[in-house]
Amino acid sequence: MWLNGFKTYFCSVTHLLMKLNRSFIWALAAMVLVTALYRVFPGRPYGFAPQIAVALFGGFLFARDKKYAFALPLLSMLLSDLLYQISFKMGYSMIPGFYSGMVSNYLLFAAVTFVGFAIRKNNALSVTSAAVTAPTLFFLVSNFMVWAGNGGYKRPMTFEGLMMCYQDGLPFYQYSLLGTVFFSAIFFGAYYLINRFAGSKRIA
Repeated sequence: MWLNGFKTYFCSVTHLLMKLNRSFIWALAAMVLVTALYRVFPGRPYGFAPQIAVALFGGFLFARDKKYAFALPLLSMLLSDLLYQISFKMGYSMIPGFYSGMVSNYLLFAAVTFVGFAIRKNNALSVTSAAVTAPTLFFLVSNFMVWAGNGGYKRPMTFEGLMMCYQDGLPFYQYSLLGTVFFSAIFFGAYYLINRFAGSKRIA
């Protein structure tokens, strides 16, 4: 049943893309591809990834067609996880692309897209606020889920254990915060400059 739902969603996204400017479609495709490739790049700081920023940008860009906003981060995640899995199977990486809790992780990335819906104007204050809020929410919820599921370092099921679990995730959170602010500045800044110098209107 979930496969049929995915096919329906994919067809609706494809229909929307057919109505968009061809150059803009290529730009979105390039963003998905480049962000996916960067995520699997060896040696990058753990957590310093663009996917949350992609979710914010998708939420802002498709605020009027909200169901399409989720496609950008999820496609970027899916492509990068496929690359991870291929590298893992070939022995080039120790990180598998398919893992337990994968669905929950995808749902979290979809959830932070809602923060992008709240960006009403493409200005420094709105974008920075969202870029701080989204990875913070992701950190709080994801680490709570790890603790509740007795994952990670298997901290005790107490309040102290929960705080220990959050402490475990602080290095990831710091890089996630920096990465989201950095890549949000790139995505939203580029979109602002394109609209300003090309004289185009917001398309979603």
